[in-house]
Amino acid sequence: MEDGTSSNPQSIGFTEKLKSWLSWSWTYICAVWFAMVLTMIYVLRSPLKLQDTLTSGELIFEWWYFRKYGTSFIEQVSVSHLRPLLGGVESSTTTGLFSSVNGEAEPRPSVSECKVWRNPLNLFRGAEYSRYTWVTGKEPLTYYDMNLSAQDHQTFFTGDTQQLKTEDTVMQKAWRERNPQARIRAAYQAIEMNHECAAAYVLLAEEEATTITEAERLFKQALRSGKREQRVQDQITTGKDINLLVYIKRRLAMCARKLGRIKEAVKMMRDLMKEFPLLGMLNIHENLLEALLELQAYADVQAVLAKYDDISLPKSATICYTSALLKARAVSEKFSPEAASRRGLSTAEMNAVEAIHRAVEFNPHVPKYLLEMKSLILPPEHILKRGDSEAVAYAFFHLQHWKRAEGALNLLHCTWEGTFRIIPYPLEKGHLFYPYPGCTETADRELLPSFHEVSVYPKKELPFFILFTAGLCSFTAMLAMLTHQFPELMGVFAKAFFSTLFAPLGFFADKMESFMPSSFWHQLTRI
Repeated sequence: MEDGTSSNPQSIGFTEKLKSWLSWSWTYICAVWFAMVLTMIYVLRSPLKLQDTLTSGELIFEWWYFRKYGTSFIEQVSVSHLRPLLGGVESSTTTGLFSSVNGEAEPRPSVSECKVWRNPLNLFRGAEYSRYTWVTGKEPLTYYDMNLSAQDHQTFFTGDTQQLKTEDTVMQKAWRERNPQARIRAAYQAIEMNHECAAAYVLLAEEEATTITEAERLFKQALRSGKREQRVQDQITTGKDINLLVYIKRRLAMCARKLGRIKEAVKMMRDLMKEFPLLGMLNIHENLLEALLELQAYADVQAVLAKYDDISLPKSATICYTSALLKARAVSEKFSPEAASRRGLSTAEMNAVEAIHRAVEFNPHVPKYLLEMKSLILPPEHILKRGDSEAVAYAFFHLQHWKRAEGALNLLHCTWEGTFRIIPYPLEKGHLFYPYPGCTETADRELLPSFHEVSVYPKKELPFFILFTAGLCSFTAMLAMLTHQFPELMGVFAKAFFSTLFAPLGFFADKMESFMPSSFWHQLTRI
């Protein structure tokens, strides 16, 4: 009996030690529990629409801060605190430069250092964009994109404002109209004033024609009116007349391409480039490259690339990816990743891989569209080079050419991600091109419709440790605030929580004591 009674205090002491150890380790158990809660929130982020809720909260706070202080909170923090830390300097001007189709710079304060180009393969509004709207109910063009086109047409087709005719004044107002029907009515009004108003027929071909055939008929009428108004083509001297003539002939070539008369379209494009060699900024060679690829005239494509894929000329996704396509086509049919890993890459395969790496470095958004990892939309009327808008425009017209080259997409799939191992840090240092610009996301969001998920490169993601630390601090602050406001209620909640948490452990400890002999703990402590 004495041994039994003497062992009871020892067993009770072990139980107290066990409970004290469990109380000491509750911090780590809470950390595990908090991590599980975060994991559950992450898994349920889509059903609960947490991102939309946070975005709405951010917008409400931004609106309140702007109403109270008259400035944006994000802009204020960036300028006052982040820029000095990052070594930034104030620029001499706050306006960025956007290039219209005539190459002149236009101020745009919201997107700095980004140059927007006219899409050389842009679709027809009436015959293609409007049909998409009728079927889906979605607007494929943004107001910003259409406003840039209006500025281009106004500058291109009306010329000097001091020498405007009456119909030119009407057309100048027509390009600025936001309502398509108002633009069409203004075009008919200009035709009533002058039956030879070529710019009015251009507007009708672009916006009123519901088929490519009808658009081609109106463009031919515009071409005849332009020539008849000038009487003789050799007497065309003004910039307005040249611009209008080049635009009409180019659109006629695009109509022929869309209607299947590809050889005729190629001839028209070659004649246009030969007649106006100084208008290289219009990128007519990109229309020619696409038509030649449709004809599978790869030797002619290589000849065009040899002329325009020059270090002194601005690059484009069409130039870089078409060059990669030609080199990939030469080896892709027999290419096998397993065989290449065993024997190594041949010289031709190495050239093809390097060409793909070069193209991906120039525009890293294109491969996901070519490999159909992202859904395509109708291309915008303006594109940002190296941006998502250019990737959409290129893939929309050239995906079929990559599919036609057997094995080319397989080679692209196996090698394109290797480009990012070559570039140490894209925002600071490039490999073959200048560092990737940081303004593309903002400009692409203005050019592409809201229903399209803009591709962002490089993705700005915070490390998990920072997110976990921020969440833990927020949770601790919330507990502290609740404890301060409702001390009694939080005390009851804490007791209930810990009693529930430790109930299984206490039950397990009691069972262990009942199963084991009373002298076991005494003998264990003596050892």
